[in-house]
Amino acid sequence: MVIPMTKEMQFSATSGLEPSPSEAHPKIHASCVHVSYSGRPAIRDVDLDIRANSVTALIGPSGCGKTTFLRCLNRMNDIIDGCEVRGNIQLDGEDIYAAGVDTVVLRRRVGMVFQKPNPFPKSIYENVAYGPRIHGLAGKGKDLDATVQSSLERAGLWDEVKDRLDAPATGLSGGQQQRLCIARAIAIEPDVILMDEPCSALDPIATARIEELIDELKQNFTIIIVTHSMQQAARVSQYTAFFHMGELVEEGETKVIFTNPKDPRTEAYVTGRIG
Repeated sequence: MVIPMTKEMQFSATSGLEPSPSEAHPKIHASCVHVSYSGRPAIRDVDLDIRANSVTALIGPSGCGKTTFLRCLNRMNDIIDGCEVRGNIQLDGEDIYAAGVDTVVLRRRVGMVFQKPNPFPKSIYENVAYGPRIHGLAGKGKDLDATVQSSLERAGLWDEVKDRLDAPATGLSGGQQQRLCIARAIAIEPDVILMDEPCSALDPIATARIEELIDELKQNFTIIIVTHSMQQAARVSQYTAFFHMGELVEEGETKVIFTNPKDPRTEAYVTGRIG
């Protein structure tokens, strides 16, 4: 009988390191991260620690580098021609850019929800079942059914779709599609969930549902959200990092960033004088 490897075992097997998570250490540690596209710098010398089981908001004007940094955390920038990433990024103390790290395994541990809902052209059920099935996280039949139901419940969508799981996911509303994408992400039990402006295409009611969901999910996941809305950052996050012109200007507790920032550029942005 083959015993499926846990996510910790899989990641350690690729990197040769044993995971050593601890409350005394950040979930993600980024040091001197520099990203350029075809030689043109996008972010420079970013140092940032992400705390476990919390929501960290990345804010700043359009083009400031916040999404570029977010995509470094699960190596999505690897698929962009001409993109070069330098520096050090660690997940639970392990270098995610080390030789031999399997990006498929990494992206299982660090899931992502995109700006625009992107359900697969499959049924609601198959959208959620796809990840656990290909990663060998659930068997067939009742085991997989339980995983799908649990993921939809955690995403706050089960009661709305439980009677039409075989219906096309593309028939859901925009807000429902985004919650389905969140259910799809958490179905493979990641450690971290990256969210790139997940509410920008949604109406206020759907946005409120997603924000409530984020608050609930932080109990079990580390969440990093890029948002153009300072109001949203203030509502959902415990920590905030402000980017400006490719530089991480300031980071800290959200309430401090918004009420008593240290850098005048941060103050100018949160008060609406720039941005």
